[in-house]
Amino acid sequence: MPRTSNTQLTSLLAAANWGPAQFAAALRGVAAERGLTVTVYLTTVRRWLEGAQPRPPLPALILECLSRRLDRRITAHEAGLTRAPAQLVDPAWEADPMRKLFHLTRAELDPHRRALLGAGALTATALALPAEVRVPAKFADPARPGRRATESDVEQLGDMAKVFATRADRYGGQRMRATLAAYLTHEVEPLLHRPAPTQVHRGLLSATARLALLLGSMCADSGHHPLAQHYHQIAARLATDADDHTTLAIALRTMATHAHDLGRHTSGVLNLAEQADQHARNAPPAVRAYTHIHLAVLNAHDNRHAAVAALARAEHLHAQADAEPGPFSSYPAGALHYQRSQTLATLGDHTGALTALTTSLRLRTETERLPAALTHARLAETHLRLGHLEPALTHWHALLDAYPTLHSHRADQRLTAAALHLRPHRRRTDVADLLDRITELTSTPR
Repeated sequence: MPRTSNTQLTSLLAAANWGPAQFAAALRGVAAERGLTVTVYLTTVRRWLEGAQPRPPLPALILECLSRRLDRRITAHEAGLTRAPAQLVDPAWEADPMRKLFHLTRAELDPHRRALLGAGALTATALALPAEVRVPAKFADPARPGRRATESDVEQLGDMAKVFATRADRYGGQRMRATLAAYLTHEVEPLLHRPAPTQVHRGLLSATARLALLLGSMCADSGHHPLAQHYHQIAARLATDADDHTTLAIALRTMATHAHDLGRHTSGVLNLAEQADQHARNAPPAVRAYTHIHLAVLNAHDNRHAAVAALARAEHLHAQADAEPGPFSSYPAGALHYQRSQTLATLGDHTGALTALTTSLRLRTETERLPAALTHARLAETHLRLGHLEPALTHWHALLDAYPTLHSHRADQRLTAAALHLRPHRRRTDVADLLDRITELTSTPR
């Protein structure tokens, strides 16, 4: 039987201003990012436009490619890919966040399914939020029989969030990820199904959102970025359902930061950061500083005036902060100065960035072992950019001193970057010694 032309895909390519050959080249590029080699050329795309259905993994790559180009989430239905493989979980904002969360955490505890989670089948662009996040005006009080959840349960989840956040800062997220997934599956899920007064249930949802945020950040620190964004979006939905603007602001800011760290500086990412700042407008000053500083980081790419203004505003808000210590109630001064350095470096002020990084390192606490190690790495890179090789070597040695205790993909990346930066200077004895130390550390099983 004759095929039916895929007019939907044709329309999307027209909107993207791509011809078949350009689209094929873009697809090969996205596939290469994932370590895949695909045979896609002009004639291949023409067959799809005529109605042929691409085979996996091409549908997922097509959606990712179009979503990036059009800066919005493109679904399989919208692209006419009716046979696109089902996702592990529904990526849509409207899907039930509790069902998604516990589907994923149970998969984290199954070695086979966990391997599928990390396989990269999910795309970051599939997690785009709606243009406006609407928070419900009220929440129905469940009246189910059985033991009721109480405020002490909410407090327990908050205490556990502090424990997990501290351990992740000290040792990295890779080792803590399975433990937090198990806690969510075995302890938190039963709590959320207990009958509870409205305020208690909202508190449980907010606390669960924060734990999901931590798990997402642990996944990002493991190099599993699409999965991390699933957890981040789940956290945003749970906070929305709890009518918790503060936690929602933190979740949206976390999503924007994660996307920026992956090299995405699009208007969609800036929109996430702006939504975060809007939802934080009635939050404590520490949270407002946390959301506002990232506006400085993002605006530094194309709006110098807005970046400088946002930086000044964030620092003013941070000076007003007087919150109790905690991962969701305070914003460490070391982290503020780290983002100040990111803003200044993007604006081209590398000397100012160096000063900010030095201040950031000085303000890091004993528990912030991973952030301190990453700050040492950035200090080394900044010193080298300014031609200061000896101080750079000192900071890279400090990174290596901490590295054996860290289980973090970000630390791995900074070590790999160090080796690349030092290669042109390898004939120097002190550089050769450092490179030997890097080789020894990276070749030791962990």
